[in-house]
Amino acid sequence: MKLLVDSGSTKADWIAIDDNGKVLFTTQTLGLNPEVLDKEEIINRLDDKFDISHNKDKATHLFFYGAGCGTDRMKDFLTLVFKDYFSNASVVVHEDTYAAVYATTPKDEKAIVCILGTGSNCSYFDGKVLHQKVQSLGYIAMDDCSGNRFGRHLIRAYYFNKMPKELAQEFEEEYNVDADYIKHNLYKEPNPNAYLATFAKFLIRHKDTEFCQKFIQKEMEAFVENYIEQFENCKEVPVHFIGSIAFYLKDELTAILEKRGITIGNVLRRPIDGLIEYHILNK
Repeated sequence: MKLLVDSGSTKADWIAIDDNGKVLFTTQTLGLNPEVLDKEEIINRLDDKFDISHNKDKATHLFFYGAGCGTDRMKDFLTLVFKDYFSNASVVVHEDTYAAVYATTPKDEKAIVCILGTGSNCSYFDGKVLHQKVQSLGYIAMDDCSGNRFGRHLIRAYYFNKMPKELAQEFEEEYNVDADYIKHNLYKEPNPNAYLATFAKFLIRHKDTEFCQKFIQKEMEAFVENYIEQFENCKEVPVHFIGSIAFYLKDELTAILEKRGITIGNVLRRPIDGLIEYHILNK
């Protein structure tokens, strides 16, 4: 049994397949970002799902693609955690961009591949290997145009009294905006980046308002300038996207890229289904 996992900071999609690619089960855990979680919390999240804990000894392979796995230190840490838990499995840990590449880019083709979800990332795929110009410093310093970045904008606008009154009233009805509650989630709970990203759906729902468009345009322009345009050939290859932010704001993203002479390629909400096909073809 092979386990294929696509993990962001908010959630992780799991699919178990046999050697012929038949799906044995699918499930979902909370995100397993090693940058913000310790071993105990990761194990707790695995144990919380019956399908995973009940079948952990049956797994022969684990292919994990995850946010926070961009450095050797984090990949090695997570590999050891998984090898302890899935004791009979061969474990391979890749950063989440590889899942995005395998899901969006035809075999051996060149492309720039971006992730816009809870966090953000961008790499160039030369048909064989991923190349990055920007090393991520995590959600506090980077993550332009991500869900957590939009959440930060909304909370700040609300507390600085910059949010239009009608939107502010709706914001209060939808979210707990008590300062102590927000600070507890930001500074005491795991995955503060995922907590911030929960506010992004509010921005997406009101994306046609001038207030939300201001943040959308600002963040998208920053992402293009700081990430995509780092690659000299960005106007020569398609730019693919994975993630809920890219998926639900595709029209705005397309307009900004076209204005800069950049061709948008495939835009998928999540890569997990594409990973099945990839691992069947490359078993």
